[in-house]
Amino acid sequence: MSTASHAPIIEFQNVSYKLANGNRLLTNLNLAVNSGETLVLLGRSGAGKTTALKLINRLLDPSEGRVRVEAGDTREWNAISLRRHIGYVIQDAGLFPHYTVEENVGVVPALNGDSSEKIRKRTAELLHLVGLPSQEFAKRYPHQLSGGQRQRVGVARALAADPPILLLDEPFGALDPLTRSELQREFHNLQKTLAKTVVIVTHDIAEALLLGTRIALLEQGTLRGVFSPQDFLRAQEPIVQTFREQLQTLENLERSA
Repeated sequence: MSTASHAPIIEFQNVSYKLANGNRLLTNLNLAVNSGETLVLLGRSGAGKTTALKLINRLLDPSEGRVRVEAGDTREWNAISLRRHIGYVIQDAGLFPHYTVEENVGVVPALNGDSSEKIRKRTAELLHLVGLPSQEFAKRYPHQLSGGQRQRVGVARALAADPPILLLDEPFGALDPLTRSELQREFHNLQKTLAKTVVIVTHDIAEALLLGTRIALLEQGTLRGVFSPQDFLRAQEPIVQTFREQLQTLENLERSA
């Protein structure tokens, strides 16, 4: 992956988030994401990963503290402008079922007022980039695609307006293991070319180690540590060892298969 600069593009400053009933989903999160890196938010279900992700593009606002994107408090951004500035990929892509592939990819450029010719060229370029030739796939509808193909379209749509930041929430979680592994490798190679700032949510340790420049480990809404992949494999904290045991179990299953 490209070497990240030292200038944070996203910052969580003493951020907490709680529900109306007072239940805290995040507590005093302090975390900086550097320009050009891929930061993985790793943790079990309910650890606060998706909550943290949604605070970046202002789908949620912090209850305490502040989130900064490109040195500006997210609450001072226009929410729509902020979201158009950030690509967002969710599980199973979330494509509009009544739009063609081409129309799905071109949604944000169209909202930005780009010409139809510019959108067509950009769509063809991105579909080629994610391995879906435009002449074959542009006029298809989501129901005519496999799960892996829909997820590729979701990545293309997130890149359509050339945003500096990409957020991915369990983007490969709904796929079968072989397709998931294939798309993980493809995204890893794609990021080498694009050098976007990426924040990706996962509970899969193998995915975290493959894709992450750094791994931020969350447990019950609290940041338990930030590690390089190499440091994660050496760390002695019990919670880290629990995730490494998951990886060891998978390796043992592969050997015995």
